[in-house]
Amino acid sequence: MKQYGAEFLGTFWLVLGGCGSAVLAAAFPNVGIGLHGVALAFGLTVLTMAYAIGHISGCHLNPAVSVGLWAGGRFPASKLFPYIVAQVLGAIVAGGVLYVIASGAEGFDVSKGFASNGYGAHSPGGYSLLAALVSEVVMTMFFLLVILGATDKRAPAGFAPIAIGFALTLIHLISIPVTNTSVNPARSTGVALFVGDWAVGQLWLFWVAPIAGALLGAVTYRFIASEES
Repeated sequence: MKQYGAEFLGTFWLVLGGCGSAVLAAAFPNVGIGLHGVALAFGLTVLTMAYAIGHISGCHLNPAVSVGLWAGGRFPASKLFPYIVAQVLGAIVAGGVLYVIASGAEGFDVSKGFASNGYGAHSPGGYSLLAALVSEVVMTMFFLLVILGATDKRAPAGFAPIAIGFALTLIHLISIPVTNTSVNPARSTGVALFVGDWAVGQLWLFWVAPIAGALLGAVTYRFIASEES
């Protein structure tokens, strides 16, 4: 149970920190943190939690990561479903806390997006469904490559959280304009449920694409990292 609790808290922090920076601070008048700040915030949530709970649960914070680690031979199938449930619940609770905070400002309108992921008319840059699909699959694939490589027993010890946090920052710098960056079905679900409407209607993509990308990343890493020549 401690592992599941750690995943709940870690995913809560990721959604509150990452989505919270987008909703509350990205466009704050005169001193808003913008795209760069939001990207860094997501990376920092993973970096800080990796050091805080990595030794307890592995700090997945993401159903796609859990699936990828399972496919990569690093995680038992018996824990996969409970981990995903804990992650999604943590994301939803964080979405609720963020909603309470954000709605305390005059003029708040959750229908404007609430940091939800989208494509087409709901993509920040107006990118198509195909562009969004490719972006989410490729970004999650490389995220898993970094995670599996940085946590490999042959990698330098102690630096994995830094590599993983910077990787997530880079992913956001690339893909926020395309989908608002998911690479994490729990993160997408945690805010989409409060928007409803289009955000829930497009949520399927942000489950399918990250999980597909994670599986590709796991298979690819197992191939390139094999000690057989």
